[in-house]
Amino acid sequence: MASGTVDVPLEYVRLGLRFDRLEAGFVDAYTGEKRIRAEVESEPAPTPQGLRDQARALLRELDASGLPADRAGFVRGQLTGLECSARKMSGEPVGFLDEVRSYFQVDLTLGDPADYAAAHADLDALLPGEGGLAERYAAHRRREECPPQRLGEAVHALSSALRDRVRGRYGLPEAETVRYEVVTDKPWSGFNYYEGDYRSRVAINADLPHRLSQLPHLVAHESYPGHHTEHCRKERGLVERAGHLEHTVFLVNTPECLMAEGLADLGVDASIGAGWGPWAADVLGDLGLRFDGHLAERIAAAAAPLNRVRQDAAVLLHDRGADADEVVAYIQRWSLVSAERARQQLRFLTHPLWRAYITTYVEGYDLLHRWLAARPAGQDVADRFLRLLDEPLTPAVVTAELPAG
Repeated sequence: MASGTVDVPLEYVRLGLRFDRLEAGFVDAYTGEKRIRAEVESEPAPTPQGLRDQARALLRELDASGLPADRAGFVRGQLTGLECSARKMSGEPVGFLDEVRSYFQVDLTLGDPADYAAAHADLDALLPGEGGLAERYAAHRRREECPPQRLGEAVHALSSALRDRVRGRYGLPEAETVRYEVVTDKPWSGFNYYEGDYRSRVAINADLPHRLSQLPHLVAHESYPGHHTEHCRKERGLVERAGHLEHTVFLVNTPECLMAEGLADLGVDASIGAGWGPWAADVLGDLGLRFDGHLAERIAAAAAPLNRVRQDAAVLLHDRGADADEVVAYIQRWSLVSAERARQQLRFLTHPLWRAYITTYVEGYDLLHRWLAARPAGQDVADRFLRLLDEPLTPAVVTAELPAG
């Protein structure tokens, strides 16, 4: 326990739970004592201004908390994000770029259209035929779509295969389980609800078409070795063994989100690596679900630079004053998606709770991909990735570990 007059980790947990009373869904997961949550629920209704002041007070207490530097750095980053969220909730004007910096410890810049054009050229070479590139790309994606009635079956097959690899490579608690359910009317494609005690419920949005070559990334992201695996290992290591109370609550729009989403988006790289396309094609081929794994892997690599387009859209919308139609057209042009898909992305970018969250996928993946690639000579990818699963790393810490330049 902290040695100061205030138990900062405990008060941080209480503060995070209070945010969930103002915005349902702000607490992504809570695995701590039910008593603490019940006490918070019985308090007078919180106000944004009150939560802002509490976050600031805890930030002032950190230096005297007696926490080791890594724990203090983690909690400081989280509290900085919460303080900004409280200001946003109270109606204070907060610029979008400042909001992102406060939440996620990164600075945004717009992507380079020249990079997007080069990606288009690479895709054009991989998808020969008549018609424009967007039309051919859409046709390719349609050919890869999983029949909706087979979605659950495909997900379970990939989950089982990935679970076996992750168990062997990273280790999992014996009791861990994931159950999948299909949902509709959500602004995301998949979502992990971690329930504690090594259990997750993963919801998959059936409103969006799911491609066979995309499903291994979805399952790796949500379950093995992504969100579920990280939650399990941190619950066992940081919470149960080390007693770090701050890791019993997972809060939206904080630095831990950028770390978690970047980690999860690296899931296929960390569990399968090169050759993931043919690997996934073999797993799904056993179900009679067929796609060209070699081509899928090459197309995914070619399209990777287009990942930034979604973040550009958020900057244009919230920082540059572009209207919704302009942003939809931008997404369509560079991401090579339909107007319907672009508007689905816009729904996520305009959601009050999620509007800045796209950065966790774009900057999170970019930062952690560079960090994995910069591992010491002779260190295995799995050993490096294990640090992400087990340690309370922050974007600031990871950035500081990158080579200069």
